[in-house]
Order: sequence, then structure tokens, then C-alpha cells
Amino acid sequence: MLDFTPDEWSAIGLSLKVASVATLASLFPGLGIAMLLARGRFPGRALLDGLVHLPLILPPVVTGYLLLLSFGRRGTFGAALAEVGIVFSFRWTGAALACAIMGFPLMVRAMRLSIEAVDRRLEQAAATLGARPSAVFLTVTLPLAMPGILAGSVLAFAKAMGEFGATITFVSNIPGETQTLPSAIYSLTQVPGGEGAALRLTLISVALSMAALLVSDLLARRLARRLGAG
Repeated sequence: MLDFTPDEWSAIGLSLKVASVATLASLFPGLGIAMLLARGRFPGRALLDGLVHLPLILPPVVTGYLLLLSFGRRGTFGAALAEVGIVFSFRWTGAALACAIMGFPLMVRAMRLSIEAVDRRLEQAAATLGARPSAVFLTVTLPLAMPGILAGSVLAFAKAMGEFGATITFVSNIPGETQTLPSAIYSLTQVPGGEGAALRLTLISVALSMAALLVSDLLARRLARRLGAG
């Protein structure tokens, strides 16, 4: 039952590649935005929060179409990027961009809640001892918020593994180039006799997502125990 074809292996490998790149590319911007929303007090904060969470409420196809208008070869930014050899539309890099945008709200929300839960008195105590703001963040805020950072990263990874609407709209469904697991499953359901292969890929998709969640929970628990012991 798990005798995968080369095209199926390609879809599995591409999904892992796209989800990993999307998560890693979102990590530092996500942490910065989460810190800004958790601690910042500035005009337009509500607007920024709304923009961050917009992909959660927009239909994924709309997000993909907006990406096509913005980063397509003739798009607002895509035309200039194409001149220097950076192309997103109909490439795996575009799939990674779409997945990163779709998973970004989940990542930011988990990180923000974790940062807001950090006891400000600990940060203030470190500051009174002479620690600079950057040192306070690196030695106090970041370690205490790490479980939420891990959780947000895994949620974004899992979202990227399952993203379909924005990806297929922006980069289509090209075997070996942009065909991720959801796209491959969709294609197989449209072919007579493809139910078995679709089921195999579905099981792999579920297994990979569950493995990511279990690893995240394990790491978060260990980190919490170490922080508690410290």
C-alpha cells in the first residue's frame, strides 16, 4: 500500500521542502511582529494586527490571486524581481511564499500570546541590574517565550503542509516543480483509479503533521521543565 511512485515521492519531498523554507523564512519576521504587537503601543497597531490575521479570514484562493497580481511576472513587484532573476510564480519558491503567508497569522498569534504571558517583573529586575534591552530580550523574554515560539513554528509548518488554495492559484499544479501533497491528492482524486494513491498520500500527510505536533509538544515540555528547574 505504501509503494510510492516517483511522482508521489516528489510531492512528499517538495511538501517538506516548501513547508520547511516557509517556516524558517517566517520565523524572525514573525517573532518581530509578535513582539511589536505584544509590547508596542503605537498608532495603527490594530490595523497591523488586522493585516497580519487577514489571510485567516480571506478565502485562500483570494490570497493566491493577490500574490499572483503582486509577484507574478507582470505583477507589481514580480516584474522588477524577474529582471534580477527572482521568480515566484509557477515555481516552488512561490509555493513557499504562499505557504509562509498563510501560516504567518498562526505563528504570530502563538508567539504573541507567549510573549504576553512572560512576567514583566522578571524583565524589569534584569533591567535594574544593568542589562540592556537587547540582553533582557535574549536572556529573559526569549527563553520564557520559547514554548510559544516552538508552537507557532509547528503550527505554521503544519499549515504549510496542508495549504492548497493559495498555492494552486499562485503557482498552479506542476509535477516536480509546484505539486505538493495537497495538489497531488487533488489530482489523484480526479483520475479514475487514483483513490489508492490519494489515500496513501493522505496517510503520509496526516502522519507528518502529527509527528510535527508531537515533536513540538515534547520539546515545549522539556523546555518548560528546564525553565521551571532553573
